[in-house]
Amino acid sequence: MSLFANRDYRLLFSAQIIALFGTGLTTVALGLLAYDLAGPRAGTVLGTALTIKMVMYVVIAPLTAAYVDRFPRRTFLVLLDVVRAAVVLALPLVTEVWHIYLLIGLLQAASAAFTPTFQAVIPDIVTDGSDYTRALSASQVASTMESLLSPVLAAVALAFISFDRLFLGTSAGFLLSGLLVLAARVPDARPSAHTRAWDKVAAGIRTFLRTPRLRGVLALNLVVAAAGSIVVVNTVNHVRDGLGGSQSEVAWMLAASGGGTLLAALALPRVLDRIAARTVMVTGAGVLVGGTVAAAALVATGLTTWTGTAIVWTTIGVGMALVITPTGKVLRASVEPNAIPETFAAQFSLSHLAWLITYPIAGWIGTDAGLTLAWTVLAALAGAGAIGALLLWPRHDGRRAMTAPPAPGPTVPRTDRSALSKAA
Repeated sequence: MSLFANRDYRLLFSAQIIALFGTGLTTVALGLLAYDLAGPRAGTVLGTALTIKMVMYVVIAPLTAAYVDRFPRRTFLVLLDVVRAAVVLALPLVTEVWHIYLLIGLLQAASAAFTPTFQAVIPDIVTDGSDYTRALSASQVASTMESLLSPVLAAVALAFISFDRLFLGTSAGFLLSGLLVLAARVPDARPSAHTRAWDKVAAGIRTFLRTPRLRGVLALNLVVAAAGSIVVVNTVNHVRDGLGGSQSEVAWMLAASGGGTLLAALALPRVLDRIAARTVMVTGAGVLVGGTVAAAALVATGLTTWTGTAIVWTTIGVGMALVITPTGKVLRASVEPNAIPETFAAQFSLSHLAWLITYPIAGWIGTDAGLTLAWTVLAALAGAGAIGALLLWPRHDGRRAMTAPPAPGPTVPRTDRSALSKAA
């Protein structure tokens, strides 16, 4: 409770939750908007829109992390919320597919700038090491709850209103998020140890490439993206065309995946007290591989049913939680305190690079060649990522990453860190 006694963190965390739910509702409404404009080719439209999103995340996020210390962060965060509110408000007015692409590019550029800036603020207002670890966990719980509750809220709302009204609620949410940020005391960024922008961008990426466990995290990002793309991109066409479902039933199927994520996330804290993070995350990768293979088998055999789809979607949600939830702790335990912001920015960008690969496969191949081929390719990518994680992340390295990180203090020499890692 000491974490939430911090007024500034409480305000920013509330802003994060509201913005997350706004983003979740936008995702549901965007899928339905794509179906309304393109019908059977909605997967292509949605896949392209989400590919644009990933391009923005991969390019904009590290650049923002590099330049964020040059301007007032509170003003910048509020401005980004206002931009997102305006763009979402314009989405119901589109009449052409290219309008979606343009507005999504603007929306996701703002979101890609917002997230690393927000993440970099937290260690400046939550200075206690243990509280900062709890803040990371709270952010993950918020993301998990959003993945479950946004589709549920959308499903309930769609029983009474048309999907375009969801955009109005999302726009209001972004404005409220901006007001909460405005009410918080957000310190400006401290000057980085790196003077050149490229050094700031590259520092986190170099950390990933030279750290075995983080190379394993990179491979696991591909597993998550391969399985998650099936749910995010193809649910609307699969439910509407394959199962003959309604708009609300699209949202409920998305909620099945979110429910699996939530159940796993609730069980994980006690599990991680006894089992190494590597073991949990690799197990999650196995679950995701099984989920993608099962999805491909359902459509290949023509045995697709509501129950079967819900089970597969829930399984994918469980696997995603097993991989994603411990990731923040692994990152935190892998670097020195002053390298945390750039490492999280690198993970944000590199994880979305994996989605940049898988979204077009789910959207374009799924529409032009069928879901069977698209989901088989994604299952193969998930399997390759799982194997890569096993090879890249040494088994003896998992126990140390599981432990709680120390509070910021004197830097441990690299040779000593290496010895500690081997001892673990």
